[in-house]
Amino acid sequence: MEWQVWIAYFVASWAIALSPGSGAVLSMTHGLAYGVRGASATILGLQSGLAVILLVAGAGVGALLVASATAFTVVKVVGAAYLIWLGWRQWRSPVEAVPDGAGPTATTTASSPSAGLPPVRQRLAIGFFTNVTNPKGIVFMVAVLPQFIDPARPLWLQLLVLLVTTIGVDLIVMHGYAFLASRAQRWLATARARQAQNRVFGGLLMAMGASLMLVKRGAG
Repeated sequence: MEWQVWIAYFVASWAIALSPGSGAVLSMTHGLAYGVRGASATILGLQSGLAVILLVAGAGVGALLVASATAFTVVKVVGAAYLIWLGWRQWRSPVEAVPDGAGPTATTTASSPSAGLPPVRQRLAIGFFTNVTNPKGIVFMVAVLPQFIDPARPLWLQLLVLLVTTIGVDLIVMHGYAFLASRAQRWLATARARQAQNRVFGGLLMAMGASLMLVKRGAG
């Protein structure tokens, strides 16, 4: 891969990662609920799903999904249903009563690992399925990757470079989202505030799930 081609893809990766999406919302949700450390497993799950999408699209299978109405519809419906389910769970997530004005101690207790932190495997799975069932990601990768792949060079070596670049950038951005959200914990010490947070992020996830149903196949 030419140096200037990689630079162009590096810049594009930042633009892609910084654009709001279900991964960003999930990173912020778990960063706010569990802190940056607790959200790291979720973010690693997001990266594994992103890796699958990139490799599938790069290998040409993604193009087949975009071209096949049935396959694309299945992925779209599954992805939309999964995000809506995640959003509904977040919306209905119970919060423990914490007295108003309880101060930093209450915030720390509410966000500690012992206060409802899901197992690592569960957080990894949530992140993985959020990205791997996202048809927007598949369509985007199918449209973008060919612009940075030289057919005269070994495909898998180029895909490896693109994969490392994409995941490296996305790891930084998603942890940034989680960090910014975690800084808001001190303003969410009350049960009412945390319930509002659940409703906001749950509603966003459900809205993004519903929006996936509007995704169209590319010209195939």
